[in-house]
Amino acid sequence: MSSNPTVHIVDDDPAIRDSLAFLLRARGFQTETHDSATAFIQSADKLKLDCVVTDIRMPKMNGLELVEALKSKGIPCPVIVMTGHGDVALAVEAMKAGVVDFLEKPFSNDAMLAAIRSALDDTKSSRSADKARLEAEEKLSVLTPREREVLAGLVAGKINKVIAHDLKISPRTVDIHRANLMTKTQAKSLSELMRLALSAGF
Repeated sequence: MSSNPTVHIVDDDPAIRDSLAFLLRARGFQTETHDSATAFIQSADKLKLDCVVTDIRMPKMNGLELVEALKSKGIPCPVIVMTGHGDVALAVEAMKAGVVDFLEKPFSNDAMLAAIRSALDDTKSSRSADKARLEAEEKLSVLTPREREVLAGLVAGKINKVIAHDLKISPRTVDIHRANLMTKTQAKSLSELMRLALSAGF
């Protein structure tokens, strides 16, 4: 991580932009705020981009489209998306497109800081994709066939009720399998579980 990394906050809600900027500056980060993804993308190639934190739901251009725009411009930068509970499917789609993490609202200050530091550290470490895949496959190898089916549903962005209907089991049983997935893989969050699954080729 560079000594003074710059985190860009992209959100159409001024209260969220200001509170995140205050939090990050208090922890030694430099910050720049943007009130829309379109405004950010227009100037992205002229900015110092160490990390981007963006809302997934914004007018005109959402967080997923922001990631795609960065890729089309050939700008490598870790992106973290903030998502409401109903936007998990979109957040998973964003992870498939290259987002490094997503945080479900409401999230704690510590969770945001940990996600940013992890994104910066991972970018710096340049760990190979093959090593990540092997590690992910090893962690998922202990899952039962049913747990893998539930995981596949989560990767597809399905909510518990839909997974339960598809697998002809109760939503409570899906909850139990989800808890087992987290325990067996040692994933601390849903986004970490999604990263493992995607690395392993789910």
